[in-house]
Amino acid sequence: MANEVIKKNGMKEMFEPDKIRGSIIKAIERVNMPEQRKDEIVDEVSNIVIANLKERGDVDSREIRESILSELDRVAPAVSSAWREYEQNKVKE
Repeated sequence: MANEVIKKNGMKEMFEPDKIRGSIIKAIERVNMPEQRKDEIVDEVSNIVIANLKERGDVDSREIRESILSELDRVAPAVSSAWREYEQNKVKE
């Protein structure tokens, strides 16, 4: 499992798999779909992303973001679009 995450500002923090799940949940909240499907997406995407990081030492937060979005593009394009739209609006604020 990845040990540390390198943030945008260069700081390092402990890798916390729950943060990946939390990020996916926040994006899913912006999309109208059944709760069961939301849970399935969170489980599927987070499990794949975490498994891909399993053998890593340190990992860049941008790499985690891209991995999550790549999986969301595959299984739930509306959710990845909502994530990107949120980021675009956040930058404009």
